[in-house]
Amino acid sequence: FSDVRGFTTISESFKDNPQGLTQLMNRLLTPLTNSIIERKGTIDKYIGDAIMAFWNAPLDVPHHPRNACLAALGMLRRLDELNKELGLEAQEAGLPYRPIRIGVGIETGLAFVGNMGSRQRFNYSVIGDSVNVAARLESQCKTYGMQILVGDNVRNAAPDLAYLEVDETLLKGKTVASRIWAVVGDDRLATTPGFA
Repeated sequence: FSDVRGFTTISESFKDNPQGLTQLMNRLLTPLTNSIIERKGTIDKYIGDAIMAFWNAPLDVPHHPRNACLAALGMLRRLDELNKELGLEAQEAGLPYRPIRIGVGIETGLAFVGNMGSRQRFNYSVIGDSVNVAARLESQCKTYGMQILVGDNVRNAAPDLAYLEVDETLLKGKTVASRIWAVVGDDRLATTPGFA
């Protein structure tokens, strides 16, 4: 799950320009989507400013937890590039600019993937405990001031990436505390003395 921080404030600044807000969202969601697709992810849906994606379905994706983390890191890089563009455009127009930030939550585990919904309408989606945990982790990005949070299952499945242990906390709706980690870089960063 990925979500824009402070989207209500952003949308409020476009209250008289819904077309401008739509253009901004397209400019934002396109590079983020590209990062997910390049790492073999499946876009489940866009929920306003949020993206829900999953891996390993409909086709098997080897090392899918690692791919999800690398996609999230790629999303942050592309967001930095977009923020530079938008900042320059705002400066040229003499307007203030506040960079767009996102939070990403990732978890891996068993889930049901397939067509689901109602008798009138359904779509290809995913449900399960790991999906709920990913959503909870995304919302915790705000609490901890981190951009990418993952659970123990992801860290164990992709141990070569650069992680920082954040906390052990009871996520909303859970009865057992979960250890959460921030993904701060790829395997190259993980092996540097500076990161150690």
